[in-house]
Amino acid sequence: MSRAGQGCSDQSLARNDPMYGTASAGTSWLLLELSGGWGPSAFLQSPACIDPKLGLAVVRRAEAAGMRIAAIRKHGRRTAAPRWRWFIAQCAVGSEALYGGEVDDPRGYLELALDGSDGTASTDPLVAVCAHGRHDMCCAVRGRSAAAAIDAAYPEFAWECSHLGGDRFAATMLVLPTGLCYGRVDSTDAAELVGRYLDGRLNDEFLRGRTSLPHPVQAAQHFARAEFGDDRIDAFPPLDIEPGDGTVRVVLGADPPVEVVLNEELSEPLLSQCHAKTPGRVRVYTLASLRTVESRLSPPDPSAAE
Repeated sequence: MSRAGQGCSDQSLARNDPMYGTASAGTSWLLLELSGGWGPSAFLQSPACIDPKLGLAVVRRAEAAGMRIAAIRKHGRRTAAPRWRWFIAQCAVGSEALYGGEVDDPRGYLELALDGSDGTASTDPLVAVCAHGRHDMCCAVRGRSAAAAIDAAYPEFAWECSHLGGDRFAATMLVLPTGLCYGRVDSTDAAELVGRYLDGRLNDEFLRGRTSLPHPVQAAQHFARAEFGDDRIDAFPPLDIEPGDGTVRVVLGADPPVEVVLNEELSEPLLSQCHAKTPGRVRVYTLASLRTVESRLSPPDPSAAE
């Protein structure tokens, strides 16, 4: 627990840290079921769930393929016989896909085809809320309550997951395959966020961004939604990104296109996790200008996501 007994999420709320433009990068995700309690590292320090050597091999394989990996488990009481379900999500805008399946034991995780072809394509979303208490206490306190609310309304979609990043924004939530990343979902109707998703809409107040998009694009979309009131998930696709000297120019698809110029700044030193000992600065985007433009530009390379 950080300064004066306050959790990192409490301090973030008191500072009113902006959440937009902070979604962790990830154009593809590998989510693997590990029932039971997780250590500080779900795959490396949870021997009751998975042998640490096997967990390390699984993590290294996913990382070598450029995938984000997270452990998942169902909320509530654990079953006597563990299951080993898995999901692979492709999150690139315009080609989103989610595949799922099940193996007989955790060794099967090393044999999965990482393009998802071993599984079945899903038309339903996967909703994962970080409840990784051994990584950060705020995720345990805030995440589990949010996971319970979503599980009560959408048990077929809802999972708890290991560390997603952005602990100071607990409870954090990831919706796949679009890669929408939310924060502070325990302070709103978390199940209603899922309902919006099913309608093709989002809630920009709690949205951190889309994991497949670079942080400046996430921020630019936030300001465009605030200006034009468009809450469709697929609104304002990126057309162009142009870094400058302390600024970033982003052009977003609309009719006509929208040009957003952002100031790229650093915050005051802060503790981003409960166990952090040394304050650090984080990147923040503020709005310099926003206007509509007449432009025909090609979308940027998705691999530019940071």
